[in-house]
Amino acid sequence: MNHLPKAKPVPSAAADGTTVGEPEVASVASQRAEAPLYAHRIKVYPKSVAGPFRRIKWVLLTVFLAIYYLVPWLRWDRGPGAPDQAVLIDLPGRRAYFLWIEIWPQEVYYITGLLVLAALALFLVTSLLGRVWCGYACPQTVWTDLYLLVERLIEGDRNARMRLDRQPWSAGKLARKAAKHAIWLLIALATGGAWILYFVDAPSSIGPILMGQGDAGVYVFVALFTTTTYLLAGWAREQVCTYMCPWPRFQAAMLDEHSVIVTYQKWRGDPRGKHKAGTSWEGRGDCIDCGQCIAVCPTGIDIRDGQQLECIGCGLCVDACDGVMAKVDRPPQLITWDTLARQDAKAAGRTAGFRWWRPRVVIYLALIAVVGSVMVAALALRPTVELSALRDRSPLWVVLADGSIRNAYTLKILNKSRDEERYRLAFDGLPQARLTIAGSDESDHTVAAHPDAVATYRIFLSVPAGVRLPESTPVTLTATRLSTGETARRDSVFLAPRP
Repeated sequence: MNHLPKAKPVPSAAADGTTVGEPEVASVASQRAEAPLYAHRIKVYPKSVAGPFRRIKWVLLTVFLAIYYLVPWLRWDRGPGAPDQAVLIDLPGRRAYFLWIEIWPQEVYYITGLLVLAALALFLVTSLLGRVWCGYACPQTVWTDLYLLVERLIEGDRNARMRLDRQPWSAGKLARKAAKHAIWLLIALATGGAWILYFVDAPSSIGPILMGQGDAGVYVFVALFTTTTYLLAGWAREQVCTYMCPWPRFQAAMLDEHSVIVTYQKWRGDPRGKHKAGTSWEGRGDCIDCGQCIAVCPTGIDIRDGQQLECIGCGLCVDACDGVMAKVDRPPQLITWDTLARQDAKAAGRTAGFRWWRPRVVIYLALIAVVGSVMVAALALRPTVELSALRDRSPLWVVLADGSIRNAYTLKILNKSRDEERYRLAFDGLPQARLTIAGSDESDHTVAAHPDAVATYRIFLSVPAGVRLPESTPVTLTATRLSTGETARRDSVFLAPRP
């Protein structure tokens, strides 16, 4: 609840001419009414830092960017007539290819399962190690780090960039800013172009795209991803993590007192204060209040204030603080990766270990195992042939000249293999009926399907005259691959006049 600040009494005239004091309630209310509802952004100038966590971030940045930009160029031989790009989402062909896995449109549930696995893995990692995804692997973090590297190379480190922004515009400042933004736009353009290459064949498409011969939709999406990359990584930066991303809002539900997070050891660092070389450390903490942990933070927070929504768990403040501790000859890890439970124990003079196995961790692991097992089993056992059947609705049935009753069906056989296959058509549930295929001999019940294609056939089921049938009889239509014996089934009904 918000409370009005304690108001100072001001003199006012009473009826008898004396003065009495009363709060400036109206004045306070008017000040609140005039206060802006929007707080302008305070630009963050992260300082360069060296240390093990910074090196880990550089390695991961290199690996992730290499994966993103190079994967469309990897080849994978799938046989004649099939695309040889290792990862390809072929929208015109209605296929998605991931190495040896081919996903058809009706198998989109595999993508859903993959997203569920990714979410559960994120929950698990967060419950164990806090927001390491945000600090090390999130695309916003990776591209922002890349943009900051360009900015430092052109404009200098933190203090130099701050001085440059305060200076009036000059030819030198304009040249630096123009060079920075030009490189940012080139990186954004490469990012948008690489994204498009996941949807087309990279080697054969890159030339026409660069020559301006691509489809309009290609350039629309390149422009879209170029713009979003440039704005989010170059301009928005930490505001994406603080205001736009929903993850900080519900990450607290994933954390507990046994989650390993970046934390300031207050019991050891306080009371803080400046320290001169040669003076005693007696009666004071190890923190010399240098502010380096704030200077290197990509979101500009003070980790000494405790857990905050803006903290992305990158650990750069750990590197900065360890460097300062080494200079003042104090033990490292004043800011460290630890759990709140261990910090409470240390503050009380006790020792405590890490507690990795907790109910939520077990639940996440179990869910990952179940979903992963279901997906692996579904991929291993999924059929290479599928059958669909659509019974004619007009007319519902036909009475032939010999009195027999006939129903017509349209069968679609999906051949997922890379070879042309032949199938034997049959049915169950109506022993008196006979099956014929339109355009084929009555005794020939075999059909062909081209590789990686859908074959459509029209078939008829006929019941001789005199056979009494209900209005609706369940039937099962089957297509059996002659080469392997694999069978696809589809349930339908046979309709007849009311008895």
